[in-house]
Amino acid sequence: MTADTRSQGIGMTSARTRDRLVRRLASQGIDEPTVLERIRSVPRHLFVDEALASRAYEDSALPIGHGQTISQPFIVALMTQAVISDESGTIRPEKVLEIGTGCGYQTAVLAPLVGQLFTIERVGSLLRQARSRLRELGIGNVRFRHGDGMEGWPGQAPFDGILTTAAPERIPDTLLRQLNIGGRLIIPVGPPGWQELMRVTRTEDGFDRERLCGVSFVPLLGGTE
Repeated sequence: MTADTRSQGIGMTSARTRDRLVRRLASQGIDEPTVLERIRSVPRHLFVDEALASRAYEDSALPIGHGQTISQPFIVALMTQAVISDESGTIRPEKVLEIGTGCGYQTAVLAPLVGQLFTIERVGSLLRQARSRLRELGIGNVRFRHGDGMEGWPGQAPFDGILTTAAPERIPDTLLRQLNIGGRLIIPVGPPGWQELMRVTRTEDGFDRERLCGVSFVPLLGGTE
């Protein structure tokens, strides 16, 4: 099977199945057209184990190993939308940091919508797999780092957006300091079972905080493996 055929999918991974998912997300409030198009076009079935490919376009999280998950499409779309748009319209952030590359699906959805995406993953084997998948898909504006996401990426700061795919119990000051004025941190916060997805915008005077929805993410851990 060619790479193009694998990306296009068949049966439960076909374009019809993806269109059904996009319609569902639109009905749930995802209204940024570029985000919906990325959800439609990114082959999510390539980011999960082959045994789970038939479930790739369900709106649910799925295991990817190492105690990690690929987030449900609604949450991926919501976080992406929260980085690139708000009540004032759509922007194209020039520099965005993603903490928690995981399998690379969120990375693939977000990357074409920003100038350059920097992504950090603490599990080396996951990072290598994600880099390979994104290369296969021809996504070239991503820089990868095997490191501790709690520290951010100080050498590349400040960022116009930071998106975190795992939840600390409280927002790390380290990440807040790496935001540009006007930059947005999209982050799940709280202990397991009691988490909220927040958008924190840096202003001249401090930080504005907005609750987006309740969520359930794996904990944000320090260190590497």
